[in-house]
Amino acid sequence: MANYEILSAEVEKKMQWDKEKVGLSPFACRDEEGLRRRNNPHDSGNVWRTTFVRDTDKILHCPFYNRYADKTQVFSLRKNDDITRRGLHVQLVSRIARTIGAALGLNCDLIEAISLGHDMGHTPFGHTGERFLDQLQREKTGKRFFHNIHSVRVLDEIFPLNLTLQTLNGIAAHNGEMELSRYAPEKMENFEEFDQKIERCYLDEKEMRNFAPSTLEGCVMRISDIIAYLGKDRQDAEKGKLLKGDDFEDYGIGTINAEIVNNLMVNLLEHSYGKDYIAMDERHFAALSKAKKDNYLFIYGNEQVKSADETLWYMTAKLYEKLLADLTDGVQSSPIFTHHIRYLDKPYYKRRTPYLETEKNQIVVDYIASMTDDYFIDLYNHLFPSDTRPLKYVGYFD
Repeated sequence: MANYEILSAEVEKKMQWDKEKVGLSPFACRDEEGLRRRNNPHDSGNVWRTTFVRDTDKILHCPFYNRYADKTQVFSLRKNDDITRRGLHVQLVSRIARTIGAALGLNCDLIEAISLGHDMGHTPFGHTGERFLDQLQREKTGKRFFHNIHSVRVLDEIFPLNLTLQTLNGIAAHNGEMELSRYAPEKMENFEEFDQKIERCYLDEKEMRNFAPSTLEGCVMRISDIIAYLGKDRQDAEKGKLLKGDDFEDYGIGTINAEIVNNLMVNLLEHSYGKDYIAMDERHFAALSKAKKDNYLFIYGNEQVKSADETLWYMTAKLYEKLLADLTDGVQSSPIFTHHIRYLDKPYYKRRTPYLETEKNQIVVDYIASMTDDYFIDLYNHLFPSDTRPLKYVGYFD
């Protein structure tokens, strides 16, 4: 039987009163607090297009935003339009986070910008691709690759969109793999502090994991990322015929997506309303943690999910070396020039450093990380036509 919790009458009444009489929470990030690298009058918010609405618009119109549509969320190499791709995931995160944010009286425009931009730096083939690029970049340069930090690179350097510090900070700090029972913002004053933190993240995973959002809106998005994928990944696993819904134990928050989303949101609102932090009670946090571990056990560690990993690793490493060699040798006909560098080397992208002056390994990493799943496979087959790898798609009728 379905289990849907409801908000207490006391909190609901207080919420309704504040919505009608107070407006934004005293803990919300105000539009006038938005801080940009460059003081461009065109980027200034106004009454009809506010500071963080402009950030959202910039992200939506970023050329790499389209590529969300063909990037793996969890399940690669599947021809199934019902299974979530990364483009839907960021929308689900945005919807959940804005629902929570609106109820708490926070700045929903900032929440939307962080949510829609948070996975912009994600690789093809999901976290599998992320691990491969991390290993290759670390071997070549000593630098780490984390998709959340690379999302900042995409939106702040590859495309110098002049986003606010608050949006970029929320994106960098989202880390949806690490759950906490309580999220409290850690103030960040300026871009100098932000840039130093980002540089440390490239060298130390602990720095990345300890990157806390500077706004309550960033905190809401961070927990919403987990809420968005926890039940949805189960739903996708069932659609992909890997599991059945009753394979999961109910730890008190339900087992299906609708229950999990509702119950975690209700508990967060119950324990966060009027506070300068986001929290859930011990019972719900324990249930969330156990449910997430079950996802790792039954879904992410499933042999059907990982069946192509060895082949994809071989392809990624070979592609990396080929693109790096072409770049080093200046092979202008190579796709790294025709499909990537020339695509980005436009005079209207006012970068701090011209893109061609970027370290060569970083250019290769930028290119591979930007690829969709299908483009990656097509590029490999284009560059190595006699070495087509045996990647098997699960078809609609399999």
